[in-house]
Amino acid sequence: MKIIRALLPLVCLPAIAVAGGYDDVVQAELRPGWRLPNGDHMAALHLTLAPGWKTYWRAPGDAGIPPIFDWRGGQTRAVEVHWPAPHVFHQSGMRSIGYKGEVVLPLRVSLRNLGKDSRLRGVIDIGICKDVCLPHRVRVEAILPASGGKPDPMIAAAMADVPFSAAEAGVKAVKCEVGLGSDGMTLKARINMPRSSGAPETVIETADPNVWVAEPTSRWEGGQLVSETRLSHMDGAAFALDRSGVRITVISSGMAVDIKGCDR
Repeated sequence: MKIIRALLPLVCLPAIAVAGGYDDVVQAELRPGWRLPNGDHMAALHLTLAPGWKTYWRAPGDAGIPPIFDWRGGQTRAVEVHWPAPHVFHQSGMRSIGYKGEVVLPLRVSLRNLGKDSRLRGVIDIGICKDVCLPHRVRVEAILPASGGKPDPMIAAAMADVPFSAAEAGVKAVKCEVGLGSDGMTLKARINMPRSSGAPETVIETADPNVWVAEPTSRWEGGQLVSETRLSHMDGAAFALDRSGVRITVISSGMAVDIKGCDR
């Protein structure tokens, strides 16, 4: 799978050179939103995709392209992206995580000039996929008004679709067992949580972006959800796993849960 990840951008680039752009496939805009009581601003990136196309979540899987955000150039200190619960796609024997049709990504913006209108400007590199997966860049800009503006229903709905926290979902304990594998490390997470309907899917991330995580296998064993995966360093080097930095997202019918850190 590491080979596939390395070759994917090379497969995509010639397609872009031939096609000359995909602005007709994805439309991007900033929804200006509203000012929060503490001085932060709630806005959103709104992506609309042509029929049959999809884009990717923050951890897109081996078949996807992770989004990269550059918010420099505006009048902001920081921009925090909130991710609505994604969908799981299976195509050609590979799994990807993302969105189809359209997606609203809420943005909590920390401003430099409190009490004033502020400019938010972004350059976002995303992956879009239909029969092949392609990198695409969008540029967005908007003025965030300091006064007026009621909560945007589309942003509010997207915030309501953000995965539940572990506490909200009734997760009681998360035990992570680490072992040695033939190509790095193995990880088995035992999650004590209420059983949901449908077959569960899990996504496992680590705090180190240089650690590659294989697609997990997930199953219910009694009252526990068991998720197993393999980890290895991109450079083939030895590494230590910080259990507190492990992030597990559980995706099942009708709900998603964001679990941060292992208990042990």
